[in-house]
This record gives sequence, C-alpha cells and structure tokens, in this order.
Amino acid sequence: MAEDANLEIEDTGKSKKKLIIIIAAVVVILAAGAGYFLFMGDDAPQESLADETTVSETAAPSSSAKVGSALYVAMPRPFVFNVPGASRDRIVQIKVQLLVRGEVNEETAKKHIPLIESTLLGVLSTTTADELGTSEGKESVRVAALEKVQTALNDVEGSKVIERVLFTGFVMQ
Repeated sequence: MAEDANLEIEDTGKSKKKLIIIIAAVVVILAAGAGYFLFMGDDAPQESLADETTVSETAAPSSSAKVGSALYVAMPRPFVFNVPGASRDRIVQIKVQLLVRGEVNEETAKKHIPLIESTLLGVLSTTTADELGTSEGKESVRVAALEKVQTALNDVEGSKVIERVLFTGFVMQ
C-alpha cells in the first residue's frame, strides 16, 4: 500500500509539471502571435494619402498598360543606400512596390525584377538627402524612377508594363 501511495503522489507532481509546461507554451505562442501582429502593423505606408494622389495627378497612366485589375508587385528586398547631405551623409531604406494592370503585366514585371532593381537603384543613388527630406523631392524621385523603369521595360518588352512606382516604406537616418 505504501508503494501505491508514493506512485499517486509522483503522478500528481508530474501532471502538475505537464500542466505548467502546457500553460507556458500557450502563453509563449500567444505572445509570439501578438508580437507578429504588432510588428506587421508597422509595415503600413508612411506616406500620406495626399502624397499618393498628387503622384497620380502628375504621373499619367501608361497608355500601353493593358486595362485590367490593379496588381502590385513587391520588390523582393528594400533598397538601402547612402546619400550625401549638406551637413552629413545619410543612410536611406526604401521599400518599393510596382502597380501593374493585368496578370500579363504582373508576370512580365516579375520576370524582369533584376532589371527593375538595377534601374531603381540607379535613380535612387543619384539623389541627395536634402532632396529626399521633402515631399516634393520624394515625389520627383518617384516620378523619375517610374520614367526610367518604363523606358527600360519598353526597350526590352516593347511596352511600359509598370503604371506606377510606389514607395511603401521610407526611412532616412
């Protein structure tokens, strides 16, 4: 009988440990989920809606882009580069997405990601910190990037493919 009593006591101790481990695992999973949603909420565009409407007025839609549903092609990684400034050099990180019309243009844009990245990097690397510090400067860089990308894709594919270049994240330090 004494052995049976010892076994029961050990079983309740193990079940309490298992219960504590399960509760701890659930808390960790919930904390990880909450952290994920908090961090993903920060990926929203930092530009104001007014800036985006201004760009749509200045950058006319591509006449060669086929009419279709608007699709967005994200660049696989953000652009990180140094820009000279009046007082000091700055590091800039820009997340870019491309607006295309129709699935054909989406596939074409995805196929030419290296060409698009190279063209965008060429445009972005010629800017200055002073230019990127103003809304007008960001807009002019965005419009110049659109024109260069459309020209590059027109040379390769025979159509402009991209309707708009969007800066969905912008950090300058």
